[in-house]
Amino acid sequence: MDERVYQHLADDVFQRIARAFDQLDPDQVDCEVAGDVVTLVFSGGPSGRDLRCILNTQRPTRQIWLAAGAHAWHFSYDLPNEVWVDAKGRGELFSVLASLVREHAGVELPIGRP
Repeated sequence: MDERVYQHLADDVFQRIARAFDQLDPDQVDCEVAGDVVTLVFSGGPSGRDLRCILNTQRPTRQIWLAAGAHAWHFSYDLPNEVWVDAKGRGELFSVLASLVREHAGVELPIGRP
């Protein structure tokens, strides 16, 4: 995949994420998009401390990386299925995000296909 296609796909992901998090209470989970980085902060997670998640592009590998606590995922674009999937087979990007939101904020992430 060339740089232009990758950037278009990554931009689409970040826009969808921003729209979805705009519908949630920022006191439960705050979302900030700055360029190629999305920062999520879950207030007072299970441990009583804030959990910070970072989602960012990785242009050299044409991936999107997600870090949450002690966990990390590297998502590559599966062109035939039009989804971002974890390189280690641990799920699709939006499913992983929805699971994190459910676990740490107790709400459903209103995100679907474009």
